[in-house]
Parts: sequence; C-alpha cells; structure tokens
Amino acid sequence: MEFLGHFRRLTAVQRNTFIACFLGWSLDAFDFFILTFCVSAIAVQFQARISAVAEAIFITLAFRPVGAFLFGIMADRFGRRPTLMIDIIAYSVFELSSAFAPSLKIFLITRALFGIAMGGEWGVGAALAFETLPAEGRGFFSGLLQEGYAVGFLLASLFYAIAFPLVGWRGMFVIGALPAFLVIYIRTKVDESPAWLQGRASPKAEKQLGRNVLTYAGTFAFLVALMFCMNALSHGSQDLYPTFLQKDHHFTPQTVGWIAIVANTGALLGGICFGTWSEKIGRRKAIVIAALLSIPIIPLWAHSHTVPMLALGGFLMQFMVQGAWGVIPAHLNELSPPAVRGTFPGFAYQLGNLLSSRNGVLQAKIAEQRYGGVFAPVLGWTVLLVASLVAIVTWSGGERRGADLTDV
Repeated sequence: MEFLGHFRRLTAVQRNTFIACFLGWSLDAFDFFILTFCVSAIAVQFQARISAVAEAIFITLAFRPVGAFLFGIMADRFGRRPTLMIDIIAYSVFELSSAFAPSLKIFLITRALFGIAMGGEWGVGAALAFETLPAEGRGFFSGLLQEGYAVGFLLASLFYAIAFPLVGWRGMFVIGALPAFLVIYIRTKVDESPAWLQGRASPKAEKQLGRNVLTYAGTFAFLVALMFCMNALSHGSQDLYPTFLQKDHHFTPQTVGWIAIVANTGALLGGICFGTWSEKIGRRKAIVIAALLSIPIIPLWAHSHTVPMLALGGFLMQFMVQGAWGVIPAHLNELSPPAVRGTFPGFAYQLGNLLSSRNGVLQAKIAEQRYGGVFAPVLGWTVLLVASLVAIVTWSGGERRGADLTDV
C-alpha cells in the first residue's frame, strides 16, 4: 500500500514524466535483450560460432558511452525532453535496421549504432525523472525506474516465448521498432525538467562540463569503477543465461522464455524492495547486502537440473542482482554535480559499461575452450567474483542520500 501512496502523492505532470522515463528505459532494454535471446538463431543464420555472434553484445555495450556523452551534452544544452524523444526514435530505427542485416558484418554495424542510441537513454531519462520527482520516496522511484530494465527483459522473454517460433529472429527485431510510438506520449504528456527550465542546463552548463569533471574527478572515477562492477554483475548473470538454458539443458524457446519471465519478475521486485529500503539504511548498505546475498544462490541458479529449480534460482538471483541495481539511479544522480547532471551520471554509467563490455564474449570463449561448451561453471565464477567486487567498491565510496536535485 505504501508503494501506491508514493504514486498518489505525485502531480499529473510528475506521474506522466516518470511513466515516460520508465517506458523509455524498459523498451530500450527490451530491444537490447531481444539480441541475447536470438544469439543461437543468428549464429545458425550466418553460420558463425556463438562467440562470434556474442561480439554483437560487446559492440552494443562498447558504443553506449558514445551515446551517453553525445545525448547527455544535448540534454544539458537543449533540454531533457526533446533529447529523450530523439534518442527513442534513434534506437528504434537502428533496432529495425538490424532485422534486415544481410550478413554478420552488417549486423554488427547496426548493433554499434543501436548501442550509441541505447547509451543515451538512461542518463537523460534518469535526469528528467529525478529533477521532476519530489525527494520523498526517491529510493522507491529509483528502484522502480531502474527495473524498467527488468521489465524490458521480461517483455523480451515473453515475446521470445510466444512470437519467436512464428516470426524468427528477424521478426523479433522488427517488433523491437515499436518503442518509437512512445515519442507521441512524451510529446503530448510530458513537460521539460523544471530544473533545466530554471537555467541549470544552458551555455553555462556546457562550459562547466570540463571544469566539473576535473573538480569531481575522484567522484567520477569512483562512479566509473562502480558501474564497471555493476554492469559486470548484471550482464554476467543475464546476457548468456538464455544461451546456457539452450545449450546446457536443450530447452525449447518457450521454456527458456518462461524461465526468464520468472527471473525478471524477481528482478522487478528486488529493485523496488532494495531501492525503497535504501531510504532507511542508506544507498551503500542496500547495494552491498543485495550483492553479497547473490553469492549463496549460485548453486541453485547455475547447477540445478530441473525447470522449477532453475526458475527459482533465476528469480532469487535477479532479485538480488537487480536489488543492488535498484539503488543506482538515485545514488548516481545524488552524487553528480548539478550543472551537468544530464551528462555526468549517464557517461560514468556507460564508461563502466564499456570496461565490462567484453564480459559476454569472454564467458562464451571460456565456456567453449575450457569447459567444452558448458556455461554453468563460467556463470557461477562470474557472479562469485563480481558480486564480491561490487561490495568492496561500493563500500569504499560515499553517498548523498536525499540530496536536493532541484539545486541549480
């Protein structure tokens, strides 16, 4: 009931803004995760190894910092709202172009372009949301906003289970172009960030970008390190999990899709719960607890042999992994300098993402070369190492829980 209370306290403008930012991130993630479900099918289509197609995951992630920087600068200069609309159109167009790639090489190019657009959405959407929402309940909204990512994964799981047998991998990418229609909602229902309208993002903010990055170099370096660990944890536990279910257990697309749906239901609940809890115990404690609790779940998640147990393992693992992530939108925006909030958190996020972007390729190669194509040991070791690193890095930094995000 408290969750509903947070929404009731919002004005119509605040509610519409949050819905738009949530859907923008959800549909961005939906488009990304379509790829992770289709890796095996794309490999068959282009007669390539799994690790070769996994390069598409790497390329998408590697180009996200470019988009975070470019769209972040646009958001600080021209406004959050128009930049968000342009970004959503861009990632929808590049997703559609992936459906018509005639070769693996062209497919990789379309994924690089998609990665640029995908990288811009999170920072711009989070800045617009948190500069519009009240400080009260920020942890809850942080958890819910971030778990738009899990909702996107859940939607991809659902469409994969239902539509893939009918339309194939190319049809899945055509479906991925539908988010472009969200722009109509933003155009008619969403207002510009009040903070930006007050003059925060202006030529002054553009001039201050370099100065703020230098002034807050320590904070920026910490955020990049934290985002490296967080992205390694999320992508390390998610991107090749469908491939693990297909290759290690030979499950059908429907079974893989339904296990992913259960897992992402856990992710959504975990993000909301830990995000809300962080309002009471602090951002750092919430992240550390969630990350460490993922470790004892590894045997159930990676080494079970039945569908119900794997689904339970997936639910609990993503509850903890995305529980830690649920704190991140509020944490990063609170730690970011006001004048460049459209750029700073998103750019740090995506640079960390870049550093971890070869995770999927390395996992696939280790599985192929050391474990004979078996993915379970690789997934288990990844979570053990990275979750421990998340806890260490998070605890070494500071926090500004409840910071005024309307300050110009």
